[in-house]
Amino acid sequence: MKFFVDTADTAEIADLAETGLLDGVTTNPSLIAKAGRDFKEVTKEICALTHGPVSAEVVALDHAGMMREAEILRRIADNVCIKVPLTIDGLKTCKKLTGDGTMVNVTLCFSANQALLAAKAGATFVSPFVGRHDDNGFDGMDLIRDIRLIYDNYAFSTEILVASVRHPIHVLESARIGADVATMPPAVIKNLFKHVLTEKGIEGFLADWAKTGQSI
Repeated sequence: MKFFVDTADTAEIADLAETGLLDGVTTNPSLIAKAGRDFKEVTKEICALTHGPVSAEVVALDHAGMMREAEILRRIADNVCIKVPLTIDGLKTCKKLTGDGTMVNVTLCFSANQALLAAKAGATFVSPFVGRHDDNGFDGMDLIRDIRLIYDNYAFSTEILVASVRHPIHVLESARIGADVATMPPAVIKNLFKHVLTEKGIEGFLADWAKTGQSI
């Protein structure tokens, strides 16, 4: 499973990229606003930090407007992935862009039927939001299971990009189901490293080493 980081904080991205575990980046208008920087400038900087896809989202709601914005965004770098909402106009845009060889991430997916439409429109990625699904009384991971089953039934090439990931259990369940990608805030990725027994083991080793009075 590929790991994407869900942020527009270039310092966080650079730090995680050094681990060699980062496969791509997702952004959205809310994350760009939080970064407080020029959209195109920060997107270009992010694209230079990873060889993987960098999702940059359009804000227009009509097909023509999405295409105009997509043309600007995909000129930023070769690894820009245009992010469009799961609407009729979004899927029109997806079909047109992927037909031209542009990567497209169809976002705000909340049902398996929507995911089926995105795959038929040729989406590179579909982004089902598991955390927000959970918040509204549904089981986000059941959604991932349904999408995986449907995509496998018809051999769709669209990758399932699990979004709105809140904690390591979401990551674990996504991997068990066979999702292609999980995109996570930096804090969630860093929490994957943590285990109380690992921390205790390090403390014990260091305490025993100190008793030897040696250094390496």
